[in-house]
Amino acid sequence: KPPLVWKKGECQRTKWGCQAQAAVLLQWLLLFYLFINLSLDRSIDLLFHLSHLPSSPALWWVGDQGEEVQWGFEELGFLSRKAAEVLSQACGLRKGDRVIVILPRVPEWWLITVGCIRAGIVFIPATVLLTAEDIQYRLQISKAKCIITNDVVVPLVDSVASECPLLERRMLVSKGGSREGWLNFHALLEAASDEHQPVQTKSQDPMTIYFSSGTTGYPKMVEHSCSSLGIGLIASARYWMKLTPSDTMWGLTDTGWVKFAYSSLFSPWMVGATIFSHGMLQFKPTVVLNSLAKYPVTTFCGTPTIFRMLLQHDVSRYNFKSLTACLSGGEPINPEVIRQWKAQTGVDIYEGYGQTETTLVCFRSKEMKFKPGYIGKPCPPFQIQIIDEDCNQLPPGKEGDIAIRIKPKRPLGLFSGYVDDPEKTASTERGDFYITGDRGIMDKDGYIQFVSRADDIILSAGYRIGPYEVEHALSGHPAVAESAVVSSPDPVRGEVVKAFIILSPAYQSHDKEQLTLELQKYVKEVTAPYKYPRKVTTTSECPSRTDSRNRQP
Repeated sequence: KPPLVWKKGECQRTKWGCQAQAAVLLQWLLLFYLFINLSLDRSIDLLFHLSHLPSSPALWWVGDQGEEVQWGFEELGFLSRKAAEVLSQACGLRKGDRVIVILPRVPEWWLITVGCIRAGIVFIPATVLLTAEDIQYRLQISKAKCIITNDVVVPLVDSVASECPLLERRMLVSKGGSREGWLNFHALLEAASDEHQPVQTKSQDPMTIYFSSGTTGYPKMVEHSCSSLGIGLIASARYWMKLTPSDTMWGLTDTGWVKFAYSSLFSPWMVGATIFSHGMLQFKPTVVLNSLAKYPVTTFCGTPTIFRMLLQHDVSRYNFKSLTACLSGGEPINPEVIRQWKAQTGVDIYEGYGQTETTLVCFRSKEMKFKPGYIGKPCPPFQIQIIDEDCNQLPPGKEGDIAIRIKPKRPLGLFSGYVDDPEKTASTERGDFYITGDRGIMDKDGYIQFVSRADDIILSAGYRIGPYEVEHALSGHPAVAESAVVSSPDPVRGEVVKAFIILSPAYQSHDKEQLTLELQKYVKEVTAPYKYPRKVTTTSECPSRTDSRNRQP
């Protein structure tokens, strides 16, 4: 039995002559197996069985202190069976039960996630940046029976657990020992059997739920089935990422966002590629650049903000000897960033566009022409059209709604719906189309240009921020009589949150600079810190929601 942690200084990557054929065969075997048996859990066993070809690891993780963990597919299969046993036996979770997983990029995240899939448990990833109020909302609205997290988040969970009557189990991922009221994942994993038998699930059974910000109200629960992510993301692996078993993929995003499932879960493993991950808790440009030079990463994925921050350093002095492609998503990327990165590294950046509700919608790959301002072409199996309010297809060059055809047959890759909100789910459909909520243009060659959001969502450094969430947070401070939150352009983050504040009478004479700092600190304390307003303006009249679409400077 392999150890839980393997520490090695370097991995010897073995290449074989039929890598491409093996990758294609694996993909089609998985597709055939899934659609015949309508089961993702069994296909995981098939994947791990077929993919332990020569010694490429499934996961290569590097910690902040230089420690390393490497698991092959066979080891991952062994450990994830034990993790599934912990979830089903020690935690008492059954098929369809929901578990919230709040962990940073640590190896245990992958074990728990795959363990959930094996046991038919619906996993709900969440960012470690959540506040106690955010966690309470997610526990209550999701009706999760279990929460899994680390030492940092434990006090926040404990402070709201009494308000969450459906929460039955709390499990701690920590090497520092146990806590009262918490199960210890490492201790249970060590003692667990590796004989777990996967629970039978069907292709349309729920697999995961992601929380996604909206323009009104609290974040929505976006449900994906076993097929929509498990199989839908094979297309992104093949057409956009161009991954094969000889590749190593590094996606630099938070575990709480669906983009992590793209770059650091389904896409690489469904084609037998290696997932590389760095456990740094905060983004450090020099760590990223040094890691790209040191480790055999062939494909790197980040937001435009990440590439802009990396380019603030002299990237040309680094030798990325293994890097062959870079991917960008989460927000539109400036063509100048693509040009500068190519000039300094010799590597292209290929843009992709998708949503929490979808898998990859459209993309550019090396076979496609680079058209500044355009993302690329639709990703199979999606049929993308630009339509007007009456569902008429618009001619090339005309702006309209970016829409995905869902009739006569709903394509793989689309979400199942918003949990417990059929009205909101129905509002995303118009005629024969799913409406993305984004505006765009398609040219005569089929390339798509993103123009804007049709709503007021703020895209800042890859984060989706709903104005209502920030306004709600501000409303709790006694200085705020009224507020309006809008998007403001930013050269580094793309957009930032700007808040217009009408002060209550008691605060009219306060020092505006000090009050701004106080309000920013307050918002960081009551909601996820990335949502705080980086710009604050006091005013006698707040702009309307329509005005906010003008992207206030």
